[in-house]
Amino acid sequence: MQINWAPEHCEMLRECVAKGMSHSEAADAINARFNTAYSRNATIGRAKRMGLAASGRPKKLPRMSQQINAPRLLNIREPAPESKPSTPVSERPDPVKLRCIQIMPRHLKLTELEADDCRYPYGGDADGEAITFCGHPQREGSSYCIGHFHLTRGPGTASERAAVPVALRLVEAA
Repeated sequence: MQINWAPEHCEMLRECVAKGMSHSEAADAINARFNTAYSRNATIGRAKRMGLAASGRPKKLPRMSQQINAPRLLNIREPAPESKPSTPVSERPDPVKLRCIQIMPRHLKLTELEADDCRYPYGGDADGEAITFCGHPQREGSSYCIGHFHLTRGPGTASERAAVPVALRLVEAA
């Protein structure tokens, strides 16, 4: 929003800056005299456009010189003893293979699956590792058995599942 400043307002701003008033004080003085509503930021912007120097602020702050004989603070905290060698960032830990609760998969190949067998996959994590499938009877209207259906879908309706992510917990590592 561009505000056109009246010449008398600009002149008063020039006088306020010359007196060393802050931009906030200048805005208050102009507003009181001319019944206007200029903000501090408006006076800062107008002063910059008019080429007026900032009130009482040096262009560059002086650098703090370092004292040569000043005592240095030392880190008195001792390093923690290393319990085990740190693993390089490039190495990844082996993935944990999970097993579902109360479901012992039949580990059927894709070609061995019947039309009503659970299609929940196992394996295939490593290159060349075979992918097998659960193979238990499917839940009606699903490609998975009851256990895998609930594992993949979670409780509640579709809108409830979309709103709240399902947290899975590790029961047993294979």
